[in-house]
Amino acid sequence: MKLVFKSTGQEPTIGQALTDFRGEQATLKSIEKPRHGGSTGRVYVQPFESDWTQGYYPSVFGLEWIEREDQA
Repeated sequence: MKLVFKSTGQEPTIGQALTDFRGEQATLKSIEKPRHGGSTGRVYVQPFESDWTQGYYPSVFGLEWIEREDQA
């Protein structure tokens, strides 16, 4: 599995600026893969001008998990 932007299919990188569905920006700090079939995993971000990290569902930032092409 890999995490990609729904709109472009590109993978996000740690340290990249992300914009959520409200238009607020944050910096991607880490990614947690889904642990089982009913899980969506999490993305951990640091909102701009803050010193804390928060976990969100990937869809908040327009991200989704897809099967890797090299594993098919």
